[in-house]
Amino acid sequence: MKDEILAFINDPGQLEKMYRSNKTLFKKEFALIYPQVTGNPIADTWNERLNFETDSINFGGIREVLIIISLALLAGFIAKIPSIFSLDEEVFYPRNIGFVIFPVLAGYFAWKNNLSKGKIGVIAGVMLTGLIFINSLPKPETDLLILSCIHLILLLWAVTGFSFVGSIKRAGEKRLGYLKFNGDLVVMTTLIVIAGGIMSGITIGLFELIGFKIEEVYFQYVGIIGLAASPIVATYLIRTNPQLVGKVSPVIAKIFSPLVLIMLLVFLSAMAFSGKDPYNDREFLIIFNALLVGVMAIIFFSVAESSSGGKGRAEIWILLLLSIVTIVVNSIALSAILFRISEWGLSPNRAAVLGANLLILINLVLVTAQLYRVIRGRGSVSDIGESISQYLPVYVIWTIFVTFGFPLIF
Repeated sequence: MKDEILAFINDPGQLEKMYRSNKTLFKKEFALIYPQVTGNPIADTWNERLNFETDSINFGGIREVLIIISLALLAGFIAKIPSIFSLDEEVFYPRNIGFVIFPVLAGYFAWKNNLSKGKIGVIAGVMLTGLIFINSLPKPETDLLILSCIHLILLLWAVTGFSFVGSIKRAGEKRLGYLKFNGDLVVMTTLIVIAGGIMSGITIGLFELIGFKIEEVYFQYVGIIGLAASPIVATYLIRTNPQLVGKVSPVIAKIFSPLVLIMLLVFLSAMAFSGKDPYNDREFLIIFNALLVGVMAIIFFSVAESSSGGKGRAEIWILLLLSIVTIVVNSIALSAILFRISEWGLSPNRAAVLGANLLILINLVLVTAQLYRVIRGRGSVSDIGESISQYLPVYVIWTIFVTFGFPLIF
């Protein structure tokens, strides 16, 4: 976006359009190019506008508010489909939980980015294909079905990312922006859920005081609809008020990176004396891999945050050490999976975990190499983000293969 801002620095209308398409990215990129255009009246005006601090909350225009309300109600309706149409919840939710959240978010981003009909058609087509495919699989809950359901959620997340980014070409910074948005979304959604939980407790308590027990009805309707609607409401608040979590997320990233590093070192040391290992304990291997994915998410989120504000040398060192330790964790998990395959043969679960761990290992090595280059003064923080953003499509391809290919192969 930097080149586009420079190209249209004297065109207020075009600048406004770019700003409204992605306020957070525009503000970050404008801050980088502003030293080059200082003194330009339009640039100076935008600098004042973007750096004006306000304590008020912006709720946008009435049209956008109505669209958000409609999307929130749509999410609630999707979540209530089993009750409305008397469907088996144990069959519906594992297969369709992703369709409660991601189509609504993808629709919102498609509208905000003014995507072409062709791109909207691709998004809708992929989601509809996933919907038909996952609900056409046989009903017995097998490991294969669970694998496909989990990877379908990841695929829907990726399709929503395409809607957020709006393009495949030259989308590196926007992909990092999507990772950062997910961190902000987790923070904002958690706050909304906590606030909603407090309000629900007060509401139920007040009605109980006057002799009405509304717990069941309340959670069946208000509770479920509220949970389904919270991500789209959180998204709207983040997009219209970037300052709400703009300063919280970087602080969380700075705090948790060193804490996770310490936790991993202590965990690996304790594992050596615990007598437990992922080679013979299946449950331990599952938890081990969940830990790996969680640490990878923290590394990705920290790098995404660093791209928007820069990092000190100490923080880069922490990320480098965290990446190295995570490579060790990944190598242990990978060797355990190979051991189990050699002992008990190849299964859908083992094949999926093997593929995922190999992809993660390659990605970690690339990120670690870039972090090392930054430490040696041979690269920049943006290069780290670029290595992550360029690798994301590889995960998407693997997700598609597991979602649709595994049920046919196995």
